[in-house]
Amino acid sequence: MRSLLSPPALKPGDRVAVVALSGSPGKQEVDLGLAALRSVGLVPEVFPSVRSVGPYPYLAADDKVRAEDLTRALGQPGYAAVFCARGGYGVQRVLELVDWQAIGAPQPRVVVGFSDVTALIEAVRTHLGWVSVYGPMVSSVMFRTGVPSFEGLARLLLTPEKVTELVFQDTRVLVPGIAEGVTVGGTAALIASSLGTSTSVPARDGILFLEDVAERNYRLDRVLTQLRRSGYLDGVRGILCGTWEDCGPLAEVEQLLADRLGDLGVPVLLGADIGHGVFMQSLPMGLRARLDTEAATLTFAEPALVAGE
Repeated sequence: MRSLLSPPALKPGDRVAVVALSGSPGKQEVDLGLAALRSVGLVPEVFPSVRSVGPYPYLAADDKVRAEDLTRALGQPGYAAVFCARGGYGVQRVLELVDWQAIGAPQPRVVVGFSDVTALIEAVRTHLGWVSVYGPMVSSVMFRTGVPSFEGLARLLLTPEKVTELVFQDTRVLVPGIAEGVTVGGTAALIASSLGTSTSVPARDGILFLEDVAERNYRLDRVLTQLRRSGYLDGVRGILCGTWEDCGPLAEVEQLLADRLGDLGVPVLLGADIGHGVFMQSLPMGLRARLDTEAATLTFAEPALVAGE
């Protein structure tokens, strides 16, 4: 598995798209996130889906509106990045409507988001071949000026040459070792829900990242077992696990992870500060990396984005 195409790094003055492909973000929360983008010199454009009302309370806007926003944000010239406003649910519905042939082969741009955006990151990888960033979203408390998660994301996007390694604290080694591969994965339940679709990306030859939120132990067991039975995990090189917010007592979750992941014969590191319920580090997806469980590091073979002149 090779690294994907790295989009250009961002620079002050760049116009960036802000879209809501899942749940409806709060206006005040979005405005605070927009202020953070402006604080580093970026020029955000808020797309209609961010300020719309969906047909169901869990959707930010009508499917057609969200699909049109995504198509324009990915394909129209002039946008250096696509920032998702929030997670929840809805990206899968959008992907049903997107005409990837109409998007064509536009100038690469970095897509940023996590949780439900896992499905979009997989689709961008499949159809466009771009590196994306599993990182905080615009309406989140993590996406604020001065907050470490936003500052780390901004450093990755604006000066990617300075972000060559992620170092994790308070980790637990499930299976020791060193592994190399291309980063893949995201929220476990979203990965499982994409299986069998045209945008599902298998973990073969990859460093698989997994995290989730609000999945009771038996449901998380079902998700991980589906990943095993489907063949998704075949040929994985190593596994990095992040947070399991509201998934029950951590000791019970990690016992389940040991049961479902510990016999795969690859290094597994638990407790990375990436995911829900934590001021997360941003993780480039589609980039060759080296996982070292003893050092608790993920080292990238190259910058996630291509620095400009």
